[in-house]
Amino acid sequence: MACKHVESQELHAPTPAQSVYREDCTQCFDSIDDPDGLNVCLYCFNGGCPKKRNHALIHYETFKHPLSLNIQRKRKQVSRDEPPQKISRLAIAAETDADRYDYQTRVDCYECAVTDIDKNKGSLPEVVDGVMKANTFARQEEVKAWEQEITPCEHTLCVEQGPQKQIASQDLGQCAKCDLKENLWLCLTCGNLGCGRAQYGGVGGNSHALAHGKEVDHPVAVKLGSLTAEGTADVYCYSCDDERKDPELPAHLAHWGINIADRQKTEKSLTEMQIDHNLTYDFSMTTEDGKKMKPLFGEGLTGLKNLGNSCYLNSVLQCLFDMPEFAKRYHHSKDTPPAIDRPAEDLETQLRKMADGLLSGRYANPDPDVKKSEESEQPNYQKGLAPAMLKHLIGKGHSEFSTMRQQDAFELLLHLLQLISRSQHPSASPNPVNVFKFVMEQRLQCSSCKKVRYRTDEMENVTVPVPIRKKPKQVRMQDANEDAMDIDKDEFEPVTFKECLDIFTAAENVELTCPACGSKDGFTKRNLFKTFPDVLAVNCRRFDLVNWLPTKMDVPVIVGDDPIPFDSYKSSGLQPDEETLPEDADVGSGRGASGTFVPNELALAQLEAMGFPRVRCEKSLKATGNTDAEAASNWLFEHMEDPDIDVPEQPSGGGGGSKADPESVEQLGNMGFSVPQAKQALQETGNSMEAAVEWLFSHPDAQGDIEGDSTEPPAGSAQSGEEKSFAGSEALPANFQLQSIVCHKGASIHAGHYVAFLRKHIPSTNERAWVLFNDEKVAKAFDAEEMKKFAYIYFLRRV
Repeated sequence: MACKHVESQELHAPTPAQSVYREDCTQCFDSIDDPDGLNVCLYCFNGGCPKKRNHALIHYETFKHPLSLNIQRKRKQVSRDEPPQKISRLAIAAETDADRYDYQTRVDCYECAVTDIDKNKGSLPEVVDGVMKANTFARQEEVKAWEQEITPCEHTLCVEQGPQKQIASQDLGQCAKCDLKENLWLCLTCGNLGCGRAQYGGVGGNSHALAHGKEVDHPVAVKLGSLTAEGTADVYCYSCDDERKDPELPAHLAHWGINIADRQKTEKSLTEMQIDHNLTYDFSMTTEDGKKMKPLFGEGLTGLKNLGNSCYLNSVLQCLFDMPEFAKRYHHSKDTPPAIDRPAEDLETQLRKMADGLLSGRYANPDPDVKKSEESEQPNYQKGLAPAMLKHLIGKGHSEFSTMRQQDAFELLLHLLQLISRSQHPSASPNPVNVFKFVMEQRLQCSSCKKVRYRTDEMENVTVPVPIRKKPKQVRMQDANEDAMDIDKDEFEPVTFKECLDIFTAAENVELTCPACGSKDGFTKRNLFKTFPDVLAVNCRRFDLVNWLPTKMDVPVIVGDDPIPFDSYKSSGLQPDEETLPEDADVGSGRGASGTFVPNELALAQLEAMGFPRVRCEKSLKATGNTDAEAASNWLFEHMEDPDIDVPEQPSGGGGGSKADPESVEQLGNMGFSVPQAKQALQETGNSMEAAVEWLFSHPDAQGDIEGDSTEPPAGSAQSGEEKSFAGSEALPANFQLQSIVCHKGASIHAGHYVAFLRKHIPSTNERAWVLFNDEKVAKAFDAEEMKKFAYIYFLRRV
């Protein structure tokens, strides 16, 4: 039977801008590697699984797109005696699938009930060929992610070169100051050749190129081994201390007699080394006795592929979907998925897909493409699921999470929870983020008249300071044993988790003028829990300022597996014998008479004494409530790389001192922002809703304006005299037990590697133990106790 649709004018090959979903189903993780393959719609190029869950048929019934291309892919067998080859930037840039896979394709028509239609009929040849040659959605996003946004700078745009000369080829093979013959950088100003800095992977370097650039103020250098005939190379600006682009690189090299068309790339570029670093910066997968860790498989034990610096995302997703609240909200594998025009672009669909992938256990199997030899001791871990679609949605429009660079897992957690809160939730399926919500109560008391003020803030996490106490060198020498290298390494005294909580909730003095008695003696401030969440997310900040850069300090934090009592951290609230400050009194609002921001003088002086520029000091105080230097300095550490960090704050177009519109406050509240945050954002933006939302996302640490705004509460909120409802629970006792952690290894949160440890039931046993999720590798952990000491995020559940 012939199919009439092959002549349809609606059929066309995909354009370069169109996404072709031909690797995995947009609604589950079934893929072209499965026995039934994947059906790609020849009209919109959506990918759907046939048979089983049959999302391809559901797509046809919803959108009446009859023709689909079934693609089956079979991996050419490999024998593994060594760990699998790692992804490189070159592997992404070049299509080598033909060398790795065998493909089978056929065209089916749902409406005509015809299978294996002749692919030479009508418009099919062009369309099928276009689908098979097009970059898949995952590959498009990978390429975008790998490519750093490298731009020219004033120094590369205005390179001033010395007298022209021909540098002999034999003079381009060794550093002018040492014997190194690789990692060589040519100064574009004078032609000096020097070695670079030591690089990951054993690439040597004595920084002679850097020393030359700083000594004679020649800022721009090019790495000779990275030159390609296409005119690309690593160009570094020592003045900007960053990788840059030189639009006139061929001409600048020709000035020294180097014809770039004749050059052949011989060394990895900086980006390739960064990729290699982040993909190989691995937590040990061997036990203490040197044996390989045994892989685990089953429900809730599915690994995720590293898409290139995506370990921060993988670790957070494993922790979130291990929580019953997230599983209940999104794991509905037996339900018909919602009819969405573009399921790959829908957050609800992709979160359901992720829940099904991680929790069902269908994909937690040894990699079927790997055939081990009898002598091989390499464990066969899972193939892992590629969270490309969800990663794209999370990073869409975000300046950081849309890039290939390693990111802060805690910032990713906050961003993802915001996205989930702003999405729609059916009444029968509450927002799972509510599990994190609780209320902190701040108590301010004047040191002179003793009058008090209480304020409450709804929170979803806490960031606790970790006291940094270096071990004396004598102690380090005793601990180092025979390894002399350990003597010079900074080591720190261990602290307990309770000590961190004690510091976080301790009373402190703040310099404020009392509006009741006029005293300048200041206030005592203390933050305690008014309510407790079901799950408490704790971020331990182990960063200190070293040479004005935030540097991670490996301070051990001792956390046990037993429940931790939090009763002593609960606020007792306003007491009968306490007198409150007048409601209209302005305490520490940070606004002058004209509504302009006035920084806290003492905190400003403390920050400036630490070496921060005044513009940054004022920004940090404005973003953190204008009360103390510690919160402001922590904000500065986290926003050091913001592009507008040195741009002075502008008065907000007459809106700075205006009252926040109650209706707008309510609308922002419905989007998940607290009332104080909504008020401050509207005041800063002149009551512009669109600008207020933008402001809130660019100031995530803003505590909001509690004191300086007398706006009436929005409709529906608790009025005076009514019982106000708070997120979380006030019930005691409040005991919390550690359930999962996200760990980071590396000197900076923007480099290194993240993994997750989850406390789970081990399959086929009654044992409850710690399980390591290291991207696609899932195994029973042997060093959880050690890793808990250095966790970056702790998730504790109330028990």
